[in-house]
Amino acid sequence: MKKLLIGNEAVARGAWEAGCTVATAYPGTPSTEITEMISKYDDIYSEWSPNEKVSLEVAIGASIAGARSICSMKHVGLNVAADPLFTASYTGVNGGLVVVVADDPGMHSSQNEQDSRNYAKASKVPMLEPSDSQEAKDYVKEAFALSEVFDTPVLVRLTTRVAHSLTIVELGEKEEYKLKDYVKDVNKYVMMPAMARKRHVIVEQRQEALKGFAEATALNQITWGDRKIGVITSGITYQYVKEALGDVSVLKLGLVYPMPDELIKEFAAGVETLYVIEELEPFIQEHVMTLGIKVTGKEFFSLLGELNVQVIKEKILGEKFEATEQGEPIPVRPPVMCPGCPHRGMFYVLKKLRLIVSGDIGCYTLGALAPTEAMDACVCMGASIGMAHGMDKARGEDFSKKTVAILGDSTFIHSGITGLIDVVYNKGASTVIILDNSITGMTGHQHNPSTGFTIKGEPTKMVDFVKLAEAVGVERVVVCDPFDIVEFEKILKEELASNEPSVIITQRPCALLKTVTPGAIRYIDQEKCTLCKACLRIGCPSIVYKGDSIVINKDLCFGCDLCSKMCKFGAIKRMGE
Repeated sequence: MKKLLIGNEAVARGAWEAGCTVATAYPGTPSTEITEMISKYDDIYSEWSPNEKVSLEVAIGASIAGARSICSMKHVGLNVAADPLFTASYTGVNGGLVVVVADDPGMHSSQNEQDSRNYAKASKVPMLEPSDSQEAKDYVKEAFALSEVFDTPVLVRLTTRVAHSLTIVELGEKEEYKLKDYVKDVNKYVMMPAMARKRHVIVEQRQEALKGFAEATALNQITWGDRKIGVITSGITYQYVKEALGDVSVLKLGLVYPMPDELIKEFAAGVETLYVIEELEPFIQEHVMTLGIKVTGKEFFSLLGELNVQVIKEKILGEKFEATEQGEPIPVRPPVMCPGCPHRGMFYVLKKLRLIVSGDIGCYTLGALAPTEAMDACVCMGASIGMAHGMDKARGEDFSKKTVAILGDSTFIHSGITGLIDVVYNKGASTVIILDNSITGMTGHQHNPSTGFTIKGEPTKMVDFVKLAEAVGVERVVVCDPFDIVEFEKILKEELASNEPSVIITQRPCALLKTVTPGAIRYIDQEKCTLCKACLRIGCPSIVYKGDSIVINKDLCFGCDLCSKMCKFGAIKRMGE
């Protein structure tokens, strides 16, 4: 049977067909759908883990116990999971262990453009890279087999275009995988220095075996065509090359690490001009150059962002892309917080008080943009608390009294708890605001340990942020409604004035949750409106300034009533009043 699947869904199907038992992840675009799809298979245990490190550790444990396991994450998540990955390379596996990482060239939903192929080289773990959904499914199955044959974790690298593009997939049957016996082996799985030194020798021996495999596997294929031009490529750029350059000779690398040296030499000898076409870093090109082969690639293509068919045609064939007339220009549409977003009132107060805001990763990062512009820094998941503490220690008490850290509920659980412990332990005085909107919002409403439900929607224990903050030593903990901007401002001033750590928990669910009922739609009484523009300061997309009037778009209004609280003239009313 054939079916249209996005790459992420194909990965999930491949895991199921391979007889996978355990699937773990922390949600992150562009990888989120992998584990969401896997959770629909009742015969696979799946979970949202608190963060990627824990996620990989669970998968490693399942592998040691004899099960096939898969752990999925986005590229920055691999940074968090790097510690267990590097050591799992030494321990090897029992049941097959596959780690799927989705890179984001172009930074569609990410804070950097790192190239995860470098992790394969650094950790000495083989990496496969599919170029469409069919290969995404097939390569995951191949990865499980390779993992067990070579006693190693295997990385599978996707990029956004493969992860989210629909292509036809031939579906297969599920393999009846029998759990491998668990045998206690401290020399293999306990990485104390004495054992680790011996395992490092095995890793290097494995590398040599994998290099031999790379030469023979059908994952790496030469397609001979016009030999004037030869292209070495992989992943989504293979699709671009085939469409842009037609009948040129191509060496497609499905196994991007380790690379097949002899096959590369054979291919290079058979073409007149050799190119490497790849996104982001010159990972393949630099390796080819170490073989003493004349090759070009990044001399034509940027280190930044994505490639496409037009760019390849222009750089290799010299064919300029002529854009067709589009008529009216498309208006710029910057990202904004949704109507009814519980973070909007908080950001209004933060800007009003002119505070220094150490921010974090989530929907609320949009608070850095106009009109609120109430965020000063954002680096990575959970960093807001540590950065605010660092500002406090660098600049002193006066600075700490005008600095806050903000982060969401899921982000706090991911990697904010240790930052809060650091503040308390090292006698800081940071004010931390946990934005509890009852869900992991940015990646599409995934449950987390604070929502009370598992990935399958089953009820479970939920983290109590008040008790947690108190347990790590915070004595000032306050819960409030972020839409009550008067009360929130009062609380914020009190906590900033204190000389000890404090936690403010703003509790209001995401407006897009199905369980949230919109309020009555608002409208503006034009006779009472003075055009003071106070309502515009909250940046709600449903409020429109037309030059001579301000109106509320009833199709966008959520009825949160925040705008009414901004109006001192009673001009904003409920529909029907």
